[in-house]
Amino acid sequence: MAPQREWFEKDYYKTLGVSESASQKEITKAYRKLARELHPDANPNNPEAEERFKEVAAAYDVIGDETKRSEYDEVRKLGPLGGFGGGPGGGGFGGNFSTDDLGNLGDLLGGLFNRGGRRGGGVSRGMGPQRGPDLETELFLSFPDAVRGITTTVHLTSDALCSVCHGTGSKPGSTPITCPTCGGRGVIDENQGFFSFSSPCADCAGRGTKVTDPCTNCHGTGVERRPREVKVRIPSGVNDGQRIKLKGRGGPGRNGGPAGDLYIVIHTKADDRFGRDGNNLTISVPITFPEAALGTQIRVPTLDGDPVTLKVPAGTKAGTVLRVKGRGVPAKKGTGDMMVKVEVVVPKKLNKEQRQAVEAFAEATEGSPRDHLGV
Repeated sequence: MAPQREWFEKDYYKTLGVSESASQKEITKAYRKLARELHPDANPNNPEAEERFKEVAAAYDVIGDETKRSEYDEVRKLGPLGGFGGGPGGGGFGGNFSTDDLGNLGDLLGGLFNRGGRRGGGVSRGMGPQRGPDLETELFLSFPDAVRGITTTVHLTSDALCSVCHGTGSKPGSTPITCPTCGGRGVIDENQGFFSFSSPCADCAGRGTKVTDPCTNCHGTGVERRPREVKVRIPSGVNDGQRIKLKGRGGPGRNGGPAGDLYIVIHTKADDRFGRDGNNLTISVPITFPEAALGTQIRVPTLDGDPVTLKVPAGTKAGTVLRVKGRGVPAKKGTGDMMVKVEVVVPKKLNKEQRQAVEAFAEATEGSPRDHLGV
């Protein structure tokens, strides 16, 4: 990806509230925390939160990707580069400067300014097809939907191919023409003695074609910003914070390039009864002291709605975990189990009959469970 002007001007680390030495895991954690707080669904009718959400997403798009982050860090080392691209107060990169003299950094700057230092009559190329940007959105699921999986629709507002001209930029019935300035190459060669530079054609902005009769909907850009609905199949057993990739459903490509990908970050709501431990479901079930001492059978709810009958052996201790096979989270390697933790309920108050019964039990009990402590 070619560096953007904003890379010189914005501190993405500061935007996400992390240090420049932060690990990718720390960056992702900071982004997800901010995204939850600032997401439009959580801040309806709050333009400031929406704008901040966009800034956070833009920052993560760069430093959340290891390759982009490496390029961003290299560019930031150059400082502000006053007069970006030339102009008052800035030297730019004109004159007899050659990006070849900078080695790898020259390649980076060459991509930034779309100039390739070339010697000996090499072939220069235009901008060519460009892949669209990757996008990210969030999806909030109930606990049962995350466990079972669901086919649903995510809503987002993003750039998309113009629905009228289908990305050509021209009015229906007309087509772009070959740029007369660059002859369709998208670049103009500038010879300066021994050195030669190629820069994007200013007449066609490097596309190689010109729109003479622009589409009235997108004004010749081929792109419009509009609400989108994207259907997605969420597999069973997704975890909170998991990212699901939808190939080719991101931002539109330019000049015939492919679309980017859409990443969906899953957020799972907690359940009042059930929890998860990997592919196993967990649940706590209370029983009485007589049930624990004498043994019993209890009915336990399941996530699919059909309760199961579970045998509690006599003498079961508080905190004992009983397993119900095959009632957990569906997975490729088999469905997990349901782990039932038994909690013995001790009443805070006893009526007369209960107290007499407990006192009789105490009198009939020999020894103490603490005898082994020797005190």
